[in-house]
Amino acid sequence: MSETHHHSHKKLYIIIFFALAILTGVELIIPELSVAYSLKASSLVGLALGKAFLVAYFYMHLNEDTKWLKYIAAVPCSAFLYAAVLIAESMFR
Repeated sequence: MSETHHHSHKKLYIIIFFALAILTGVELIIPELSVAYSLKASSLVGLALGKAFLVAYFYMHLNEDTKWLKYIAAVPCSAFLYAAVLIAESMFR
């Protein structure tokens, strides 16, 4: 019978939790800054995407998946980026 060794991810999860908390704090500060609206909006969207990546990659264990499953997860993200570029392009016409 083979033994499986369980590796604890507790330390990593705590680090990711604090990273998410810091990013959330930054998200709360950004609306109060006196900069252009487009800079605020793009910063908040970027932070939200970064947080979504951290949650998916570590808490949903995408970092442990095969390359094929990572590719399947990346396809909707690329479709979102394409749509975001089209929307941004139409805004600046």
